[in-house]
Amino acid sequence: MPILNEVDHVESAVQSMLGQDYPGVVQIVLAVGPSTDGTTELVTELSRRDARITSVPNPTGSTPGGLNAAIRASVQPIVIRVDAHSVLPPDYTRIAVETLERTGADNVGGLMNAVGRTPFEKAVARAYGARVGLGGTAHHVGGKEGPAETAYLGAFQRHRLLEVGLFDENIRRGQDWELNRRLRATGGTVWFTPRMKVTYRPRSGIRPLVTQFFATGLWRGDLARRFTRSNSVRYFVPPAMVLAVLVGLLLGFLGVVGIATGSALGWLTLAFLIPAVYVLFVLLSTILVASKDGFASMLRFLIVLPCIHFSWGIGFLFGFSRLTGDLTGHTGR
Repeated sequence: MPILNEVDHVESAVQSMLGQDYPGVVQIVLAVGPSTDGTTELVTELSRRDARITSVPNPTGSTPGGLNAAIRASVQPIVIRVDAHSVLPPDYTRIAVETLERTGADNVGGLMNAVGRTPFEKAVARAYGARVGLGGTAHHVGGKEGPAETAYLGAFQRHRLLEVGLFDENIRRGQDWELNRRLRATGGTVWFTPRMKVTYRPRSGIRPLVTQFFATGLWRGDLARRFTRSNSVRYFVPPAMVLAVLVGLLLGFLGVVGIATGSALGWLTLAFLIPAVYVLFVLLSTILVASKDGFASMLRFLIVLPCIHFSWGIGFLFGFSRLTGDLTGHTGR
């Protein structure tokens, strides 16, 4: 598990790792970045309490750097990736190992079950688990067991990780997708099973949410440009929506100016139908998806859904077009 400034989440994540019902030997390796919120001290205390827990430094603080440092420090033949925001159910490791052995896959993963505690977090969790939010991939909304393009977190055959060169440390987000691409390209299999279900704690405020999704979209755009043929069409939907809404607003305002000045451009006001359709989409999605969590969460969902769409979509456009001067500086934290 790579960790950087996660003092509020790391202990519950580690406790869930310690609470696994897997009967075999387990080694827990925490790769700690240069944290400033007490995370380093907490990890030291956790390591002191339980000999199964060890920590290694991650000077760069990046996710792929931490993952690689932890993998190199491990000795077991199976590597299970854990996120500091995740909580594993007791049977997670056992099911992961059983699935690896049964399928012969190089990597198996399951469901990212986002669970919020506050109205805002519940709204974010709903967006995560709905097709209107993150596009409906199996590891978000569920599906049948079988081969997959990528996997959430993942349980890996360690020797295969070493064969393909571990995680690319130059990719700060989306490094899991890129690694799975290499595993599949070298004849391996990535496997999804809904039996593996991880509780994920979503971001708790607008700013961290926007930061997270802008960075995710930015790196996804960069990866889409570099590996165009390996990308699903769904990755291009949010940026296409962003462009359509922005163009619709621009043309609509030109139409308003045309009406005010008596020119022939007045018909361009019809372009306002494009952002109007998007607003209607958000309203209907809020009613259909977020109503189960109460009025307070519904109100926040009205903000959360466009934040996710536009942050991700704008980030994608910047990454795909190389419009950012400091790609590696965007880690989503």
